[in-house]
Amino acid sequence: MNHTDYTDDDLDDVVTELTPEQCWALLEGEEFGRLAFRLVSEVHIVPINYSVEHRVLLFPTTSGNKLLAAAMHSEVAFEIDWYDDQSAWSVVVRGTLRRLGEDETRLLGANSPKSWLPTLKRDVVELSPSAVTGRRFVLRRPATS
Repeated sequence: MNHTDYTDDDLDDVVTELTPEQCWALLEGEEFGRLAFRLVSEVHIVPINYSVEHRVLLFPTTSGNKLLAAAMHSEVAFEIDWYDDQSAWSVVVRGTLRRLGEDETRLLGANSPKSWLPTLKRDVVELSPSAVTGRRFVLRRPATS
C-alpha cells in the first residue's frame, strides 16, 4: 500500500490523538526538545533541555534571544518527539514565556532544570501552556536497500 492508497479508515488505525495525561507523561519522561518563537520578523527554533514542574515547562538559559522572547511574553511552540521502525509520537506545547525571578528560581532548588552544556546558565524561563496536544503514529516505513 502506498500513501495514495490510504482511506479514512486506514488513517484512524495509524494516527491516534493522545490525551492530555498521555502528553504530560511523555513530557515528564523526556528532558530535551525544540522551542520555536518569533522575534520581530524572524522565526527561531532552538534545542533546549527542560524539566516539568506542576504542568509547566522550565528551561535554563543565559542572555540572548530566549530571554528577549520571555521579556516580550512571546507566544511559542515547544515540541518533543520519538520514533523507531514501527511507531512514532509527537507532543506540542503552545503557550507564553516568562523569566522566573531570583526568588522563584531559588525555590526550585534540586528541581531546577539542568543544561547538558557545560556553560553557566543563571536564568530560568517558564513556558506556561495554553494548549498541549500529541499524536501517536503507526509507521509503514519503506524498506531500504
